[in-house]
Amino acid sequence: MRGKIVKGISGFYYVHIAESGIYECKAKGIFRNQNIKPLVGDDVEVVVLDEIDKKGNIESILPRKNELIRPAVANIDMALVIFAAAKPKPSFNLLDRFLVMMEYQKVPVTICLNKTDLVGETELLDMAHIYDACGYRMVYTCAKENAGIEELRKLLSGKTAAVAGPSGVGKSSLINCLSPEAQMETGSISRKIERGRHTTRHSEILPIQKDTYIVDTPGFSTLYIPGMEKEDLWRYYPEFAAYEPYCRFRGCSHISEPDCGVRDALKEGKISEIRYGNYKLLYEELRQSKRY
Repeated sequence: MRGKIVKGISGFYYVHIAESGIYECKAKGIFRNQNIKPLVGDDVEVVVLDEIDKKGNIESILPRKNELIRPAVANIDMALVIFAAAKPKPSFNLLDRFLVMMEYQKVPVTICLNKTDLVGETELLDMAHIYDACGYRMVYTCAKENAGIEELRKLLSGKTAAVAGPSGVGKSSLINCLSPEAQMETGSISRKIERGRHTTRHSEILPIQKDTYIVDTPGFSTLYIPGMEKEDLWRYYPEFAAYEPYCRFRGCSHISEPDCGVRDALKEGKISEIRYGNYKLLYEELRQSKRY
């Protein structure tokens, strides 16, 4: 029987089989021997051991369309990254790290800005301008007021989307709006440090509507850039591409070389200072990591 892994906890994998339900499965030892770990989102072949208690074994993992490193999920159509407009204040450095990771893994991204009721229109426009200019789609929501939910629902329709974001941004509340039956724990925000408790402890696929799923993933506070060379980092900043041909030197790092098309665009206000500042920080991190 074929199914999809919708949850994985402590070595158990919960596989949804159409018209049959969810089966609790273990993975065969051969996967460990081959250093293969089943992921949420994997399409798998299952042998049913107990139909009454719905237990089985995963016999094989079907070829993956894609595989994300973090969040560790497979076969997704898009990533929806959720940040709050305020409380907690958005970390553009963290957002850019996530965007670079998705660009690196060739996964389309939509940015959802939640808690829009906490800031004015000018602040929203300022934040939107940064990422609109990079070609990213922006969606604005307020889970508390159920605002923007229908637009988000239409955007997700027919897709399997990985949903990620830092703790405390209202991710679980948004998912509850999209799929009330999910009954997710929303948790509370620490007033002292304005960071949420990690209410999601494992990746899980949740059905929203027919043929539409979201992969809820644990909150993150830090990210790393996987096996990437510093010389290639600029390729994952989409807005750099139009100006790179104007660089005098081939292989320009866009850091200190003269006659750099990217830095010229920065001076002319065509590239965000915030985005470029984060690029320099990430470039330096990659440079330092290669020294050790």
